[in-house]
Amino acid sequence: MKENVEDHLPHYRVRPRFKIKTTYTKEEIVEKMDTALNKEDAPCKGWVNIAGYGKLYMPQEEQHYWSPELSFSFSEMDEEKGCTLSGLYGPRPAVWTMFVFFYFAIGFAAVAISIIGLSNLSLNKSGSVLWLVPILILTFLTLYLVAYMGQRLGHQQMVTLHQFLEKSTGLVIQE
Repeated sequence: MKENVEDHLPHYRVRPRFKIKTTYTKEEIVEKMDTALNKEDAPCKGWVNIAGYGKLYMPQEEQHYWSPELSFSFSEMDEEKGCTLSGLYGPRPAVWTMFVFFYFAIGFAAVAISIIGLSNLSLNKSGSVLWLVPILILTFLTLYLVAYMGQRLGHQQMVTLHQFLEKSTGLVIQE
């Protein structure tokens, strides 16, 4: 019975990661990935280099706002023959940067409003500005939910990238 790849690609993590040890050398990984990426029927695009880095992404015509990318690196192990392969699934850098900016802005606003409100209370003035803190927390949670739903929309493409990496290298990659 073939294991379903979705069994080991979690839905609940914003940026799933993996790290495995392989018996392949860096050169073997580059060769396997280059061969698979250069095939006409390759389900995804990407690049890999001998320095130990690579990226897989969906073809332009299949991409949408929430399309994931798989960034991976591989490095030789000191004691043993082979490499350690590490990967990170996530949105495109522009999408990720936007969400980090909004998280930072909401966090900064919550801290600033809390300081102002608590300072006003300590001076026996109105602390009514503190009512904005729950609104900011709700905004933060809404933003997190939007990011989670976006990941769910891109999950099938994440599975495609994962399966491509497994098939091209001959490895079974589990979290």
